[in-house]
Amino acid sequence: MLYFSRLKMILIWLAVATTFILAAPNLFPASTLAQLPSWVPKRQMTLGLDLQGGSHILLQMDQNDLVKAQLETTRDEIRTLLRDAKLGYTGLGGTGKTVQVRITDPNQIDAAKTALKPLTDPVAAGLFTGGSIQEMSLDDSEAGVLKFTVTDAGVKYRTSAALAQSIEVVERRVNELGTTEPIVQRQGDDRVLVQVPGLQDPQRLKEIIGQTAKMTFQMVDTSMSVQDALNGRPPAGSSVLYSQDDPPVPYLVENRVIVSGEDLAKATATYNSQTNEPVVSFTFNSRGATHFGQATQQNVGKPFAIILDNQVISAPVIREPILGGSGQISGNFTAESANDLAVLLRAGALPAKLTVIEERTVGPGLGQDSIHAGKVAGIIGSILVVAFMFVAYGFLGFLANIALAVHVAMIVGLLSLLGATLTLPGIAGIVLTIGMAVDSNVLIYERIREERRAGRSVIQAIDTGFSKALATIVDSNVTSLIATVVLFYLGTGPVKGFAITYAIGILTTVFTAFTFTRLLVSIWLRRARPKELPRAPVTFIPPGTKIPFMGIRRWTFALSSLLSVLSVVGFLTIDINYGIDFKGGSIIEVQSKQGDADIGDIRSRLSELNIGEVQVQQFGAPNDVLIRVGTQEGGENAEQTVIDKVRGELQDTYDFRRVEVVGPTVSGELAKQGTIAMLVALIGILVYVWFRFEWQFAVGAIVATVHDVVMTLGFFVITGLEFNQSSLAAILTIIGYSLNDTIVVYDRVREDLRKYKKMPLPQLLNNAINETLSRTTLTSVTTILALLALVLFGGEVIRSFTMAMLFGVVFGTYSSIFIAAPLLILFRLRPQATVDEEKPVGGGKAVAT
Repeated sequence: MLYFSRLKMILIWLAVATTFILAAPNLFPASTLAQLPSWVPKRQMTLGLDLQGGSHILLQMDQNDLVKAQLETTRDEIRTLLRDAKLGYTGLGGTGKTVQVRITDPNQIDAAKTALKPLTDPVAAGLFTGGSIQEMSLDDSEAGVLKFTVTDAGVKYRTSAALAQSIEVVERRVNELGTTEPIVQRQGDDRVLVQVPGLQDPQRLKEIIGQTAKMTFQMVDTSMSVQDALNGRPPAGSSVLYSQDDPPVPYLVENRVIVSGEDLAKATATYNSQTNEPVVSFTFNSRGATHFGQATQQNVGKPFAIILDNQVISAPVIREPILGGSGQISGNFTAESANDLAVLLRAGALPAKLTVIEERTVGPGLGQDSIHAGKVAGIIGSILVVAFMFVAYGFLGFLANIALAVHVAMIVGLLSLLGATLTLPGIAGIVLTIGMAVDSNVLIYERIREERRAGRSVIQAIDTGFSKALATIVDSNVTSLIATVVLFYLGTGPVKGFAITYAIGILTTVFTAFTFTRLLVSIWLRRARPKELPRAPVTFIPPGTKIPFMGIRRWTFALSSLLSVLSVVGFLTIDINYGIDFKGGSIIEVQSKQGDADIGDIRSRLSELNIGEVQVQQFGAPNDVLIRVGTQEGGENAEQTVIDKVRGELQDTYDFRRVEVVGPTVSGELAKQGTIAMLVALIGILVYVWFRFEWQFAVGAIVATVHDVVMTLGFFVITGLEFNQSSLAAILTIIGYSLNDTIVVYDRVREDLRKYKKMPLPQLLNNAINETLSRTTLTSVTTILALLALVLFGGEVIRSFTMAMLFGVVFGTYSSIFIAAPLLILFRLRPQATVDEEKPVGGGKAVAT
């Protein structure tokens, strides 16, 4: 395995060189890269919103709006069709999804059905559902009454069509704001995801994309005073609408629409030449100009209302016919509000209301702080791991460190090449893989040392060490990869960024450890021709260590059982500190503009806003504060109102660095996805381990992993750390790490079972654990060093993730030795073990139990 052909060496070095070339642009600012020749790679990693700042907003379409609009349209069509057919009717109205009409003359029922047949004719669904669908169904079971009901297929068709239209409208609106590289895409059947990097004013974004912006021009009804209409009933065909003033002014407006926003050809924000007030100038298309001209000719001296989303913007009196097809809208605008209205009118109206059900906004200042914290944690973690590897393996550790540098470069290069997004948890993933990447090197080096102690020559020991370690490396990394793939498919946002980074790290680990390190060792052997393996400055686990782990297995079982029960009881009786990802609500991180933050003052001011449960706490530095607001009973719109109230109360003295809002809809879905992710990961790992080993190994691995998950949940209960999406990512990563450790032990057990066919199982397990103890210890130490750097320097945002990971690594190491291995005795992997357990083997002493 140590021979490399010239072609293979060239390909490996070419891959390494390509990696560094792809990663290099990330070391330079974009302005410097722009000056380089076009053939030079310039693609950098895409920073997530949590690093560069910006807004992530998830909008949900209100299907009830679509159904209501369709019922109104159907009612108008029924009225028109029956009048055209000269058929008498009464009782035309609708509720729910149904419109009904009573035909006056029972003998004209068939004629009415014929006249109204277009309502139930199939429509071409086109790209939305394929083929054709029937939007309305007819029920004529009641004598003289025809009932038209919107079908489920019709609702689905309308929703798909409306969602496609909404995406186009939202995209036009966002682009009008002048933001860079916004993302507007469909998510699910009725949702739109909007991500806008580097946005400075998220509130304005929400107002622009969330407003339906349905504009109409309608005549004001002067046949009755508005006060009489309020006291009694408005005339047929008219409604009372209110203005946007404070307090709102009522107007009696005719329901008939003269012209709608669909007939606008142009809308721009400008200033009134006489008053110098901000106004919106508009121009109709030819159809709109004709209709508007006719209406103004016929109604000179009468007021007409300009209505936006059922609110009257203004109601000017028509002084003379407006025949030019253009005009101005005035209404106490500011320059910004006039421009926003112009943006909305140019982009077009939404077919239905979009409600914000999830919002995550990060200010650019916090993003820069996160990048700095990630860099510091990465550098410190790398230094600690590099130093430890050199201390543990000497010159071989130096070669492993070179491979580690290539490993990091490959992650960065592949992230840049794929255009993947780097998030703050993604940075944590890179730092974590630095600690875990050396695991494969440790496996190989420890195997080489074993083979050398067994009497093989240096070359034979190295060659055999690489060969025997390969299967273990593959098995241990595949289990981690399974959990990571599940996390990618079921995670969202920054957590998905962690999954991508970690998955790439797992794949590059196998290449750098098994291929590149092997190449470096091969070159060293050819040039140095060593007679002995390089000595390490420090030996952490002496060769020949024989610790009777199985002798205390009953005590460790009892301890683990007790801790597991306490964790479950604590989880069921003590409220775990769920984050807004799972229980809904809002998180707001603010920073004092001057001096330290006054937590008491903030708590007092917010308690007067009547927004329910509010928690205020220091978050890192003395001038940083984290505000948590409980979920609101009024649903998603109420959640947004809370943010507006808090912003209005604190924005004068505090900068808003981060805002996260999760409505009850999304929080319920995230909790469900988290549970599914955990179960899918465990089942996937069980299947793989069962396929690669015997059933006892598979069940033992799962039991040990469940033990680690339960312990980690107990850790969250005791510490009160927030349990959010990143915490779930930590648990899934712990599952992968724990299995990685367990597989290494199990692989050695399987090997020893073939080698020592008569040895009692407890003694065999002791041997296997002691033989892999050095690897287990060294891998745990390197991972813990990397995690310590993250805990101490990675910042508050990922604190719950890093703390849980640190705890999980410690318990994952414990469970692979004291839970996973002893379970093989319980499962009677070697039946004679229970009989021979106390008997001496080969003249040796009895194995203690």
